[in-house]
Amino acid sequence: MELEAMHIIPSPHRTEWEYYSDGGKKVDVVAIKVLKENASKEAEDDFLREVEIMSAFKHPNILSLLGVVPREGLLNPMMVFEYMSHGDLAELLRSQKQTGYDNEDMPILSVSDLLNIALQIARGMSYLAAQRFVHRDLACRNCLVSKGPVVKIADFGMSRDVYTCDYYKIGGSRLLPVRWMSPESVVYGRFTLESDIWSYGVVLWEIYSFGKQPYYGHTNEEVVKLVLDGIMLIPPTDCPSVICDLMKHCWKTEPRDRIRFVSICDKLEAAYEACHSTKFLISDELKAKSKSQNLDFKDKHPLTHGKTLPRPPPMSLLMQQDILDPDGYLLAKEMDPVQYLETLPG
Repeated sequence: MELEAMHIIPSPHRTEWEYYSDGGKKVDVVAIKVLKENASKEAEDDFLREVEIMSAFKHPNILSLLGVVPREGLLNPMMVFEYMSHGDLAELLRSQKQTGYDNEDMPILSVSDLLNIALQIARGMSYLAAQRFVHRDLACRNCLVSKGPVVKIADFGMSRDVYTCDYYKIGGSRLLPVRWMSPESVVYGRFTLESDIWSYGVVLWEIYSFGKQPYYGHTNEEVVKLVLDGIMLIPPTDCPSVICDLMKHCWKTEPRDRIRFVSICDKLEAAYEACHSTKFLISDELKAKSKSQNLDFKDKHPLTHGKTLPRPPPMSLLMQQDILDPDGYLLAKEMDPVQYLETLPG
């Protein structure tokens, strides 16, 4: 599956690439993955394996491999993919919580968007499961996003270049994403369709924590011990009940007891349809009310719900030990970290 007689060059934006036909006509904007010049034999094997795997997949929630540029002279081999304009899902989620976030090119995710993202990933994983393919490295960093938002699962070669802190070497083995791994994967190095389901539960936690690192504050060694001791993540605040239930069903100790991706899709589709219907119902009611009261209706940011920060109390009401910032607001006091771990149910 080679892209013959085509020239791949970086675009002026430097974050995307374009390929051209022999006549010099621009064909499309693409993304590329290049095998490093000093790549190890293991990395080269991963590269070739990913080419072979991805060329066989065709699904709206799996990243499309457009072709391969072979090694030629000083040019290293490249995989050519469709371009996903919003980058990886982990960064998009984290951007939602950034102070002063205002980027017209990046979407602001609503409650229904989060459900839809979870559903799209489940659909992609259900397709892979039907092909009897085990991903082994499902995480938000390995899901790419384009306008819609449309989410596509990527990185079938366990690439570790960007998020090295998410991987850990157990004994003499290769780097492993222990924060997303099931107990049997950690102990035996066994990756199955059921271990992918465990990882999907962690992906749900990532989505609803807006991109936090699972088990943040713990070292990889500590994470291994927590997982083996049955200590698992607590669903984030304001997480929908359907998502909380799915996490628990993904994290069953016995692999055979875990929910299947087909069932996950069914539950999320029902939840998404209900959320979408409620969204339009509430929107219509608000618009009708604003029109009757001659108000200017505007959608509020889904993460703030239009609320503003309260003004601080008068100085006389403040205790002497309270410290104010230059604008007269109370500075946060040191607090114990929020508990986000719990013992895994049997």
